[in-house]
This record gives sequence, structure tokens and C-alpha cells, in this order.
Amino acid sequence: MPVEPNSVTDVLDGLRATGYLPGESTALVGYLAAKLGKPILVEGPAGVGKTELAKAMARYLGRDLVRLQCYEGLDEAKALYEWNYRKQLLRIQAERQGTGWDDVQEDIFGSEFLLERPLMTAIASEAPVVLLIDEIDKTDQEFEAMLLEVLSDFQISIPELGTVTARSHPIVLLTSNNTRELTEALKRRCLYLWLDYPGLEHELEIVRLHTPDLPEAVARRLVEVIHMVRDLDLKKPPSIAESIDWARALLLLGAQDIDEKMFRDTMSIIVKHRTDLDIVAERVGVKLGDGLGGAVGAPTAS
Repeated sequence: MPVEPNSVTDVLDGLRATGYLPGESTALVGYLAAKLGKPILVEGPAGVGKTELAKAMARYLGRDLVRLQCYEGLDEAKALYEWNYRKQLLRIQAERQGTGWDDVQEDIFGSEFLLERPLMTAIASEAPVVLLIDEIDKTDQEFEAMLLEVLSDFQISIPELGTVTARSHPIVLLTSNNTRELTEALKRRCLYLWLDYPGLEHELEIVRLHTPDLPEAVARRLVEVIHMVRDLDLKKPPSIAESIDWARALLLLGAQDIDEKMFRDTMSIIVKHRTDLDIVAERVGVKLGDGLGGAVGAPTAS
């Protein structure tokens, strides 16, 4: 059943009910996006929950999620629409006898020959959806320019058919890992949200939510170690999802503490590069072996 938020608190509670624990700024921007009809540009390092925010918004609002995964070289045909050329060709062949070209041309550019891609799907949907444009920073400025019409007027111009205007108003989230600077024109059309790695207590709350049976001491030690690992100069710091995966693994293994052996046995769950494994084993594993206890969460120079 679709939900219409009436306050920031509604969004805060609604997202929490889906298993996503937002900060106050996240709930505020989500509420404004729903009320003002403006897209949200969500930037931040990889693995902080940008994509999951869109999924949680869709679950909370009772809307379908339409996702456009961006990549280098993405063009309009894969994002907006393309013509079903095979079906058009079959129609031309079937109509070849006794039909003039003008009649066939008008016939083969009807809506039944149109293949909707994610942006068109979101615009044409009768029921409001959540549209996720994921990793927009992987595309080029030409693609961003194409998006401006969609994000400004929620319409798409098709030369053969005319303008398709949104039947309902989607909530749009664009995510970026901040690998390149996005254009000012795109940013002007969006509300802005920066998501960073959560603080220790916030991440501990997330871990507790997803692994409530994990002993409290293990959960806290896990989050302390995760923050210690993120302080190192790594190719890929552990994401929030990997924190949860590690917590689930420790629960399955019946861990009552995270000592040096347990850490070395399971650290590949949170560290995914060969060089990073060596750095983390040397810098964090050794400290765990020294039995630093609560001091394990102390900041570590990279």
C-alpha cells in the first residue's frame, strides 16, 4: 500500500522499519524529495548505503523500484528507449504486398514497437515509482545533459511519437561515488545528500539490527576493528554490508571474542585486495594479538 510521509519523523521511522537506519539529514532530504518532487543526488564513498537508501525508500513508500545501473559508454538507447527493429522488419515484410510506404512507416513507429528502458519505464508508469540512477559518475557529460529534460520536466521527447510526460511523479535518487565532478546543471536540479561511513555507535546499532543474537561484546569489538581497518590506507575499505556479513559469519562460528586467530581466519570477509590483506594483518592483527582490549578502536595512522 503506497505511503505518503507527513513529516521528517515519518520518514525516519519508516526507513528504520525497513531495516535501514538513517541519520537525521538523510530523513530530512528524503522527506523534502517526496514533498517537493526534486531528485536527490547522493554522494559518498563506495559501501556507505547509497543504493540501499533507494531500496529502503521504495520499501517504505510501497513503490516499485526502477534501477538504471550506469557504466562507461551508457547511451540513450539503453537508458531511455529503443525501437524493436526485428518486430518492425517483420511488420514491413508482412505488409509488403499492397501497402504504401507511408502507411507502413506510420504503423511501425507506434508504441507497440517501443522497447522501454529504465528511464522510460519510470516516466510511463501509471503508479508512482522510485527511480534509482546508480553510479551516475561513471557516465559522461553528454549523458548528464540528456538527463536534464527527464529530471526537470519528467518527460521524454521521442521524435517519432512526440513527448511522453510522466503519468505519476517518481522519486528519483542519483548515486555517485564522487569519482568525477558532476555538472552544475545536474546539481542545480537535485537536493544534495553526502553519506559517509557511520560513527562507531551508529554502525554498532546497524550490526545489532541485523545480528541481534551476536554477543554485545563481540558486536562492539567488531565495529571497533572495522573502524580501525578503515583508518588504514587501503584500496578498498570495508563497507557497511561487509560489516554485517562479518557479524553474521562470527555468529555462525559461535565467536565469543575477536582475537588474533579469529580475525586472521575471517578477515577476508571485510578485506578484498591481496595487498590490503597484508597491511591489515600486520597493522590490526598484531594489535589484536597484543591483547589491547578496548583500545583496539583507537585511531591508527595510515
